[in-house]
Formats: sequence, C-alpha cells, structure tokens
Amino acid sequence: MANNLKKLVLETTAPFQGLCELVAYDEGLFEKEGLVVEWADRDKGVDKSIRTDITDPTGLNAHSSHGKLFEQGKADMYNACEWGNYCRVQDTKVDSGRQIGRRAIVTFAGIVVRAESDVFTAQQLAGKLIGVPFFFGTHYLTLHMLEGFMPRDDIKLCKAPNGSRYRYDAMMSGEIDATTLTEPYLSLAVKNGCRVVCSAFYHGTEVASDKVDAETYARFNRAVKEAVKRVNANKPKYAQYFIDYHKEKDPEIGKLNASDIPLGHIVVVDPAPIPDQELENTAQWIQSWGMLGETADHNELVNIEVQAGGHFAGD
Repeated sequence: MANNLKKLVLETTAPFQGLCELVAYDEGLFEKEGLVVEWADRDKGVDKSIRTDITDPTGLNAHSSHGKLFEQGKADMYNACEWGNYCRVQDTKVDSGRQIGRRAIVTFAGIVVRAESDVFTAQQLAGKLIGVPFFFGTHYLTLHMLEGFMPRDDIKLCKAPNGSRYRYDAMMSGEIDATTLTEPYLSLAVKNGCRVVCSAFYHGTEVASDKVDAETYARFNRAVKEAVKRVNANKPKYAQYFIDYHKEKDPEIGKLNASDIPLGHIVVVDPAPIPDQELENTAQWIQSWGMLGETADHNELVNIEVQAGGHFAGD
C-alpha cells in the first residue's frame, strides 16, 4: 500500500457520530488500508445561538455545519444523520455529492428536562418548547419519538445549535423547556439531576464526492470494520473517547468518568448499504414533514454504484 496512498479529507466528527472513524484514525487502521486521512474543522464559525422565534426548518441552510466544507470543496466526505443527509444531498451544489452508505455507529439520544420540570412522560411534552438543531439527527429523532404520543401540531420546536453543550445550557437556564442530547451530555444531564423523558437510536450515513470511488470506500470500510471489532471487544476502553473529545473545551465533561456513560448507549455495527425499503420509507417520512419537496426519486439521493461496490469489496 505504501506506493498507493490516497489522501481523504473528512469533516471533523464527534464520538457520538464517528467513534469508529476516530478509532481507525488513531490506531493506524486507515494507513494500513493505504488511506491518509486528514480532518477539516466543520464547526469553525458556526452560529451557536438559540432562536426561539424560528420554529421549523423552512428556509434554513441544511449545510450550516455538516457538509459546509464539503460544499466548499474543502472536504471529500462527511457523515451525519441519515435524515439530514437526504436533505443535504437534495440541496447540494456538488454535482457528484451523494450518500454512499450507513456509518458504523448507531447513535443514542434522549429528550431531557430539568429536575424541577413538570414533565414526566412524553405526552406531557405537548406544547412545551423543545430546542433542536434543524436538519440534525436530534431534530428528526425528536419528531419520530413524539409523533407517537401526540398530534403533530402539539410538537413545539425551536432552532437550537448543533452541539449538545449549547442546548443543555439553554435547557438548564430555562430558555427552552427540553432538548435532545447525545453522549456524553446525556450522561452529564442525568448526573446533574435531569430526567430523560424518552430515548432512541438512529442511523447516520456518509456523503461523498466523486473523489471517493468504490475502491477508496472499500478501503475506508475495511478500516472502520476493524475499528468496530475493537470497540465491541472493549467498550469500557473506548467509552473514554466520549470524555477525551470534549474535556479540553468543556471542563465539566472532564469531571465525568468513562464509567458514567452506559455501555448500552455505545452501539457500533459494520457499515452497510441503506436498504431499499428503508430508503423509500425514510424519504416519504421526511416529505410528510414538509421537507425533501424537490426530490421526486429517492434513489437519486444515493450513489448506488459506489455504495454497492464499496461495501461488497469491503467484505
């Protein structure tokens, strides 16, 4: 592989959405597959304000963080929640930008309220102001979790930033009634007395330009699959990633121990193609919420050739 190295620029990723990619990078698994991975900081300059007056994603930029550098030609690939990536691919200015398969981690998140909140069940969130980052996984997950407990019109959302720290602070200050958090902030909230009202897992996908062909993606997947094996063999060890990633910028997270994060919240699987029926069902569900309106054929959101070749060759 030494004479066949290929550089791949990825947008930065936190452990809750990219644990196995981070492990593969740190433990030399990408290099073993002939990939030189570099990271581009997608969060630089991103607006982190709460906007309680913005209550739906209409007119907002789906590439405000995830995909921002990809759209500028500064990254070759990024991963984010599957629902949001459907919308990002629809709106992309990169002609070849398509989803090419599901990422390894299955993200866990929960809707959280303060200890003194009068909300104890999901039904009691009806009419309460819930801060979500529109077009991100915790936005769509909130809709999925709550629409089974109340009429859609009773779900009240507002624009909150990506990055659980900012939403956690807004919830604790009372600016919003509730928010949806990922790890390690979900565990921090629980440790500080907050209640998790409901929780669930969700998938994410990778979006790539034509710089990522099937062979390159197969190399990437082989490295990630090895990382999946290592994480599943020793979750207590790799739970530390959730602490280490944030502790320098967030001293409160540095006070957590890896043992504070339930191992059941860390679920990683081999990356895989998006199943055809799930692709169709997901697109229809997003459209039912008034998004993805410009997509007539959901198959256009995926590079079927790279997805098939990259996963098959990666086995």
